[in-house]
Amino acid sequence: MKILDINNPGFDKEFEEILGRGKMDIENVENIVKNIINEVKTDGNKALFNHIAKFDKWEPKENKDLEIDKSLMKEAYENLDENLKKALHLAFDRIKAYHEKQLPKSWMDFEKNGTILGQKVTAVEKAGVYVPGGKAFYPSSLLMNVIPALVAGVEEIIVTTPVIENKPNELLLAALYICGMPRAFKVGGASAIAAMAYGTESIAKVDVITGPGNIFVATAKKLVYGEVNIDMIAGPSEIGILADESAKPEYLAIDLLSQAEHDEMASSILITDFKEVADLTAIKVEEFLKELERVDIARKSIENRGVIIVTNDMDEAVELMNKIAPEHLEVMTKNPFEFLPKIKNAGAIFLGENTPEPIGDYIAGPNHTLPTGGSAKFYSPLNVEVFMKKSSVIYFSDKAIKEMGKDCALLAHTEMLTAHEKSVLTRLKNND
Repeated sequence: MKILDINNPGFDKEFEEILGRGKMDIENVENIVKNIINEVKTDGNKALFNHIAKFDKWEPKENKDLEIDKSLMKEAYENLDENLKKALHLAFDRIKAYHEKQLPKSWMDFEKNGTILGQKVTAVEKAGVYVPGGKAFYPSSLLMNVIPALVAGVEEIIVTTPVIENKPNELLLAALYICGMPRAFKVGGASAIAAMAYGTESIAKVDVITGPGNIFVATAKKLVYGEVNIDMIAGPSEIGILADESAKPEYLAIDLLSQAEHDEMASSILITDFKEVADLTAIKVEEFLKELERVDIARKSIENRGVIIVTNDMDEAVELMNKIAPEHLEVMTKNPFEFLPKIKNAGAIFLGENTPEPIGDYIAGPNHTLPTGGSAKFYSPLNVEVFMKKSSVIYFSDKAIKEMGKDCALLAHTEMLTAHEKSVLTRLKNND
């Protein structure tokens, strides 16, 4: 694993490359995705049939073939190993409890002159959730996206996921059952995003689309934004780790690999002020790599996008990590809480050696759908409010319009909006 020293010549250039890790070649696939979206908009289910035959190796014959039978969800749940069933329920309960704390409230403020100002919070009516299913299956992503929508009070939740050879994953089916069996469709990629954004004969048009995916899914979400809302445009997974001399190299190594095994494009970045920690971690990475099932993927990720940076002190390490703004940030130091006030940019922060990133992926409770590629500088994890919208509430009494109407009319006059001005002045005249 590559080790960089902040004091070496050329470090600034290499660090700039790290900061650019989130750039996706969206332009290279944009025309392909536009064509897919247009075909779905024009031909509906017919286009979905063609895309499924092309990409997922099976041929739907009727509209009903697209939807996953709810009896399969129930059967998969009943056949599930009891320990696995217990783990899924633990995850569901903890995710639900955490997101219930995020619920925003409607409010009203009553002023002395009779003005009432407030905010009304309402769930969207329909939400679409995309669950990847190409290289691997992710029931945890289903839970993390559906549960906030349930908590928000969304009336209809639609799930789409690619199903290769028309063989739904049993664990995903069981997770759908635990989530209350929302309508789920065997459609993946940009086709699924287009179907949820515009609607087809089988799939209803939704108000918001959430969920991770490959570059085609990310590009499709970008292109349909405005027709619907989206959670974010997420890139490859990434982890950043801050470590001092107290950190255990074996923990650091396996945690770096926990992201590398996701994707060849995943980024794993360790920053430490202790050279020995850097050297030992690099050795441990090589040892652990040989034990991984997805060794080829992890090795490519580590070789191309993995790095260890050695700084002069931990303040310098934190400064660099804030510039990186990682999706996941582990703080492996003697007293991790002392660094929390200094951390400005991270999707999720994992404090202490007993809190590895996978804890957040599955059972901690906070959402694991997180901003990537440095977007944690301005974006938040998926949360309940993504599935909700706010309306302003305004009421002016006779007294209030008399007190403030002239000021309002003056501002409208200044902007040369005559109808605006007269709208207020007419009421003032009638209230004399």
